[in-house]
Amino acid sequence: MFAWMGQILRIDLSSGKVSKERLDMAMLRDYIGARGLGSKIFADEVAPNVDPLAPENKVIFMTGPLTGTLATSGGRYNVITKGPLNGTIAASNSGGTFGPELKFAGYDGIIIEGKSEKPVYLWVNDEQVEIRSAEEVWGKNVIDTTDMLKAATDEEAKVACIGPAGENLVKFAGIMNEYNRAAGRSGVGAVLGSKKLKAVVVRGTGGIKVARPDLFMETVTDARNKLRNHPVTGQGLAAYGTNILVNILNAHGGLPVNNFSEAAIFADAEKISGEYQAEKYLVRNKGCFGCTIGCGRVSRISKGKFKGSGEGPEYEATWAFGSNLGINNFEAISKANYLCNELGMDPITMGGTLSCAVEMYQKNIIPYTDVEVPLAWADGDMLVEMVKKTAYREGFGNELAEGSYRLAEKYGHPELSMTAKKQELPAYDPRGQQGIGLEYATSNRGGCHVRGYMTSPEILGIPEKVDPDTTDGKPGLLKIFQDLTALCDSSGICLFTTFAIGLPEIAQQIRTATGIDLSDEEFLLAGERIWNLERLFNLQAGFSKKDDTLPPRLLQEPMKDGPHKGRVLELDKMLPEYYKLRGWDDEGIPGEEKKSQLGLA
Repeated sequence: MFAWMGQILRIDLSSGKVSKERLDMAMLRDYIGARGLGSKIFADEVAPNVDPLAPENKVIFMTGPLTGTLATSGGRYNVITKGPLNGTIAASNSGGTFGPELKFAGYDGIIIEGKSEKPVYLWVNDEQVEIRSAEEVWGKNVIDTTDMLKAATDEEAKVACIGPAGENLVKFAGIMNEYNRAAGRSGVGAVLGSKKLKAVVVRGTGGIKVARPDLFMETVTDARNKLRNHPVTGQGLAAYGTNILVNILNAHGGLPVNNFSEAAIFADAEKISGEYQAEKYLVRNKGCFGCTIGCGRVSRISKGKFKGSGEGPEYEATWAFGSNLGINNFEAISKANYLCNELGMDPITMGGTLSCAVEMYQKNIIPYTDVEVPLAWADGDMLVEMVKKTAYREGFGNELAEGSYRLAEKYGHPELSMTAKKQELPAYDPRGQQGIGLEYATSNRGGCHVRGYMTSPEILGIPEKVDPDTTDGKPGLLKIFQDLTALCDSSGICLFTTFAIGLPEIAQQIRTATGIDLSDEEFLLAGERIWNLERLFNLQAGFSKKDDTLPPRLLQEPMKDGPHKGRVLELDKMLPEYYKLRGWDDEGIPGEEKKSQLGLA
């Protein structure tokens, strides 16, 4: 077998049993790896109505065939489970070097089931696999946990772990690897916490064989050259990271402010921009395994009350802790981001939940007696304090730890939760981008911008510019983007590579690495199969057409100012066409013909 290792680990935490299983080649052809393969195994083995925090839920760490190879940015792996934030199937993607290390140890993935009575961690050292006590690191933050487990195993080992947020079952806790890389969304870290699994530690000394080395390297070299020569992947992201988007989105009039309640233009955008970050706080840029882009930010706040260092903040965290809370203090934003990494939390949901709480507090929906400190816009001190309280579920932090939908519902105003399928929306106001609004509404894991990045054509003009205010053609374009993203996520390469390369380059890398001679169209069909598999799981879990929507604010309240003044998201114009193009019925249910075509009947 080429590119794939052909073997997965199965860990039963309830019994302590460790077993190794061979992978089915037919399944690999149909689902590729990482997000696709993990989701297929998960859907086959776990009941859709399972409680995400029950022992019956499973967690699957899965790599792709290009993970750990010389493919373009081939450092990705996925964590698949049922997410506790909103109950959808969650495939949370992370980079760094953990995924490649797992393959070097001889495994494509790990299936974790059951629940341990006491805190444990998994130690994978090539063929040797142990479940060890984690009582000494339980309660520790991500940095200390990583350092202590490397000292206890191998200094060259890679560690994926949860912090206090995961232990305390914060509904949006993430799994952190190499300190700052994150499988960050949907609460996958809380599932590990519910299983008392603190970490997975891996050391691998093997290699990965590809089917056609010469042709593979020729393909990879061509793709890497395209990445280096592209203005986004070769220049912009390396110089300013994803925060380059702050000024771009602000100029576009699509940077959400104060829980999406104000005009999507932030007067102080320059003070939280990637250019400002690079000038004042950047130490160096950083890439994941096999990366030619280097979008990561290693930064430092050298003095003052927000002193700290780490990676980030990236665009989503900068927005979530910045304009969405009316905060222009980049040092406070950075400190909150560092804390999210150290404590193991998703900054998008953290910021979205806090902004929802501030709006409700300011409207006297949340009584002042319910919180320890006033919740106010533009308050960096409040932000940093609430991040800490949330991770440890202290005081009002216990309410924030449930996410904005549960918080707003408790106080009788779920419409103030800026979520799709109860997961917080990212940093793009859909009233200024019709396509990304449809993307949010139809995303299989709820509010998400990386399940078919429509900002690429609507704002950046990649692969070509389309009018962000029109609904025409958006359903068809989104379908292609969603299917291609599913393929990309399943291959094990970074989504950012798709700024410069597309289906032909991705398919050819998979083809020459694995030796499987599927056409470009057949590889894209695998992406469509994965998308429909996720949809079917969610339907069986209780989701329906009514969940393919967005908050009333975005559908009914026009933009107050800027280039898109007077606009709302015209979802009702796009959704029926989207369903039809997908081969779904009027209720958003895949038809028998579509299921048969995809092998999902």
